[in-house]
Formats: sequence, C-alpha cells, structure tokens
Amino acid sequence: MELIEYPDAEMMMVHLANRLAGELRQCLSTHDWASFAVPGGTTPAPIFDSLCGADLDWGRVHVMLTDERWVPESSDRSNTRLVRRHLLTDRAAVAKYIPLYRDTPQPEEALEEVEAMLRPELPISLLLLGMGADMHTASIFPGADRLDDALNGGSLVVPMRAPGAPEPRVTLSASVLRDAMSTHIVITGSEKRAALERARKLTPKEAPVAAVLSGAVVHWAES
Repeated sequence: MELIEYPDAEMMMVHLANRLAGELRQCLSTHDWASFAVPGGTTPAPIFDSLCGADLDWGRVHVMLTDERWVPESSDRSNTRLVRRHLLTDRAAVAKYIPLYRDTPQPEEALEEVEAMLRPELPISLLLLGMGADMHTASIFPGADRLDDALNGGSLVVPMRAPGAPEPRVTLSASVLRDAMSTHIVITGSEKRAALERARKLTPKEAPVAAVLSGAVVHWAES
C-alpha cells in the first residue's frame, strides 16, 4: 500500500482527477477500451466534477459502479444518479455505462444478467474506491449477511444486506476488486485515517477494506 497525504481535500481531488485521467489515457493507448469502476457516495463527487472534462477518448471508456443500492435511478439514494450527474457529463457523457441495478424487487433476481454484462469488462482497468469509518469498502460491510461470499466466494457480484443499510445493495466481490489493474482509495478526515491504520492490522472479515489494500494507492487529506 502507498499512502499519499495532501494539504487539503480540494488539492487532493484535483490531483487525483488528473492522475485518473492520465491512467485512463495510458490504458487506452494500448487497449481497445478501459473499464473504470467508481464508488457512489458524496466523497468522490468533486473528483468526478473535474475528471469529466478531461481530454481523452471517453467513447472507449466503460464506466461501472463498485456497488449500488437496490433503488431505481429516480431515488436520491441511487449511486447511478450521482454518477450520471457528476461524471457522465461534459466530455465524459459519451462513455459507456455498465449498470448494476435492474428493475427487479430483489437483487438476487438480476444477478445472472448483471454478471453476464460485467464479465467481458474484467479485469477492471482502473478502480477507484472509498472507505467508511467502519472500514467497509464498496458495499462489503463488516457484519453483512453475505460477507464471507463477498470476501471469499467466486461470484462477480454479491447481494448484500447490512446493519444500518436501509435497502439491499449489490457489490463487486473482493476477488473482482483485487484483480483490478490499478487501484486508488480516497478518504478524508482524521476518523477515516485512524480507521485505515486499524484496517492494516486486521483481517478482511474485521475490516473489509483490508482485502484490497495490497497494491493500492491511498489518497488522504484532513478536510
């Protein structure tokens, strides 16, 4: 794991957006397309706001989420809604989007279809992750109902229900995340920095983010 510290979050977001754009550009120089997996939540929105205007061949970038709440795009809690608003706009509007959500009551009913669409996109070319203060990443939560499946199973996508999560979620499995060609994790604040240090000494079952720290570049700013 490589840790990069920044004087403030604004500088971090701009620097990380530039680095992600450079890695996408490099990947496209040697591959027909680049698969780019991103988190939901509010933390990466400023990165997306900067990255969406990057001068690269977005038509050959395939964007997917690392995890999704099982709600329609019309919901304020939809990660797809956030990504469309902040990333899939400006020059990045022409990128191909690979959705994890399907219009079914439960995620289990759509897993086969979702995995079939994801399989040709793997391994992920470029992966951006966040981390919660509870040391979860994507929607792989400590104490979740299918934590072992997400950490150790062979599925590409795992449905997940966890304490404190109001709706079911679907998440890329740890094996898919670990296989990414390049991994970046972005966190802010002293609470998450302390959580990161704890995670480095814990098992993935205790701290799911530990499953992807090896080889990752972690970007941190206080605020």
